[in-house]
Formats: sequence, C-alpha cells, structure tokens
Amino acid sequence: MLEPWRTGKVVKIENSTENIRRFFIQVPELESFDFKPGQFVTLDLPIHEKKNKRWRSYSIASAPDGTNIFELVIVLLEDGAGTTYLFNEVTEGSELTLRGPQGVFTLPETIEKDLFFICTGTGIAPFRSMAHYISRHNLPHKNIYLIFGCRKFADALYADELRGLEKEFPGFFYIPTFSREEPQQGIRTGYVHAVYEEILNKNKPEASFFLCGWKNMIDDAREKITALGYDRKAIHLEIYG
Repeated sequence: MLEPWRTGKVVKIENSTENIRRFFIQVPELESFDFKPGQFVTLDLPIHEKKNKRWRSYSIASAPDGTNIFELVIVLLEDGAGTTYLFNEVTEGSELTLRGPQGVFTLPETIEKDLFFICTGTGIAPFRSMAHYISRHNLPHKNIYLIFGCRKFADALYADELRGLEKEFPGFFYIPTFSREEPQQGIRTGYVHAVYEEILNKNKPEASFFLCGWKNMIDDAREKITALGYDRKAIHLEIYG
C-alpha cells in the first residue's frame, strides 16, 4: 500500500563536499519513521505545475533507529531543478512534502551468500544504511564488500565512518577506489569493476550483487558480472538519474 504524503521538517543540513549535502529530515506526525534499509522517499518540490515533474526520489542514507528522523545525501546537479531548489531554497527549519518509504531494493530475508554493494557517488546511501543495519542487529552474514567508486579522495562520502565500521564489523570490507588520483600504496585507483572482478576471480563465491549509481556504471557492471558466470537474477539495481 502506498504511503500517504506527509510533512517533513529539515532539522539539520551538513555539507559533505562542494556539491553534496546531507539533509536530516524529521516527520513530526510519526513517533518512528520505519523503513527497510535500501528504500527511498519521494519529495514533492514546488518546481513545476505538473505533479510528476515535481517529484524527486532519494535513497535513505541512514539506518532505521526507531526515531522519526532520517537522512538523505544529495548531489547538486548542473541544471537540475530539484537539487537547485534543495540547495538554494531549503534551510534548517524548512518543511518538505514527502512520501515513503518506498522501494524493493532491500536486503534478502536471510543472508546466505556474499554481498557485493557496488556504487558510485551518492549511490552509497542505501549501502550505508544496509551495512549499519546488519551490524547493529548482528544479522548472520557472509562476506560483505562495499565497493565505492569516487573521483577524488574528497569525494569519499562517510569514509572515516565506514573505515571505523570495517574495524569493528567482522566480514565487512570497505573498498573505495579513485579514478582521478595517482596510484599510491594502500589506495585503490581506477574503477569499481576491477575491484569486484579481482575478488570474484580468486574464488568464485556464491554472491548477490546490489548496484546503485549512474546508469553507465550499472550497465557495465551487469555485463561484467554475467560474463563471470553469475545469473542476472543475482543482480539487483537502483539507477540514479
């Protein structure tokens, strides 16, 4: 059943990079905003007369915590009407019309295979939510690889937090890779594809793949993963843009 439209209040805004912000949104009418990690909300922004041209959907970046506050991480798009409004008009205290949670890009009921979370940019949002959820609830799991494609070091959203999670969360591997940095010891450079191909070619584990980001990356990843012998049914997608 579709959730009703509700009013959300922006309680905090943080800059992550020059063009990425974290928006913390409270839903005052609810005691707890309950959702499954990987789901998204849709915002109805006053940017057009037609409803379907006002709606913008964003994955929830926080894990469910029993409160009525959730987080969105949003990149400012050049000539993007929705993100321009959010960056220029929305401040702490602003109200937003929203609907959610929605979506089926969620974890399996039982985690019986290795999980590969493959993402670029703000596509990391659902995987941050999933990783914290699995850790907090001590869910039985196999290996979990969060492979995050960035351009520069400064683009690695939640880097310190995820490195810390890797240290305290057995079986979780945070692997950022940078396409526009010079190679150096201990740092992966290049694109996400080389990272998961290297892991999969070593031992060909049973695996489920979750892909989130821009269409070009997802299309390439689907092709490469199936070429390695994995069924398309093992690949789950959330396309941005």
